[in-house]
Amino acid sequence: MKFHVNDMNAIDFLNYLLIDRKYSDNTVSSYDLQLMELEQYSKQDLSKLTKDDIQKFLSFKKESSPKTKAHFMTVFRSFYKFLEIEEVIDRNPMDDLVLPKIPKTLPKVLSKEEVECLLEVPLTNAYQYRNKAMLELMYASGLRISELISLHIHDVNLEMQTVRIFGKGNKERIVPIGDYATYYIGIYLNEYRPMLLKKHDTDILFLSSRGDQMSRQAFFKIIKQLGQSKHIHTDFSPHTLRHSFATHLLENGADLRSIQELLGHSDISTTQIYTHISNQQLQENYTNFHPHGN
Repeated sequence: MKFHVNDMNAIDFLNYLLIDRKYSDNTVSSYDLQLMELEQYSKQDLSKLTKDDIQKFLSFKKESSPKTKAHFMTVFRSFYKFLEIEEVIDRNPMDDLVLPKIPKTLPKVLSKEEVECLLEVPLTNAYQYRNKAMLELMYASGLRISELISLHIHDVNLEMQTVRIFGKGNKERIVPIGDYATYYIGIYLNEYRPMLLKKHDTDILFLSSRGDQMSRQAFFKIIKQLGQSKHIHTDFSPHTLRHSFATHLLENGADLRSIQELLGHSDISTTQIYTHISNQQLQENYTNFHPHGN
């Protein structure tokens, strides 16, 4: 994996995350970019930075959201703790810095009607059958976009109607996918994937126009264009389908522990955000439909 940061201590840290801690490439890449920004701003050895230097950098990033600043802080805390353990530094510049408070916001979800509208993909060519299979699978399983585009053919069992996923931390989970996703994946695999394969030799399930693995950006562009063509006004992304999957399960009576397992959350507190979304919907329904709700 090629890093953007030049600082040798930072490169050692990133390799430690990648090899020893087995962080995903995406996570390590985000750490790399955050450290590169600090390096470019400070123009000096990162091990020499002080608390004041880091505060100045965060002030320089004043336009960034609290969430982005908190992520910078998380990366820097982890990095300087590593340097402290490795005895590269005697004093940790992050010891007295306080994380900015992040306002809690509920993730956006699509209504069931909006999802049904989005899933009505016109089916006239190989790309549209691929898109239909991807969307049906994503809504049926709650996959992260990184999990979806990384799937291999052997990860899907059409007979058992399941998909095997390697999520964050390379944790494996098996998720049921239902009739619709199974049907359209079967058609895509048997009739249309060979058309997209071209000269590549790959067992990646969903292929790009080049015949190799699709990028996150390409899939994001596909669903944005679909949403616009169907006049869906809710601002959404591939991750919105994951949120919608979980919220609709909860609204239809699924228990939180099962949703946690399906989503691959290590901590149920992460899954509990969906109870807040459901409660918000309940309040809106009460206000809109109860005779004395207003």
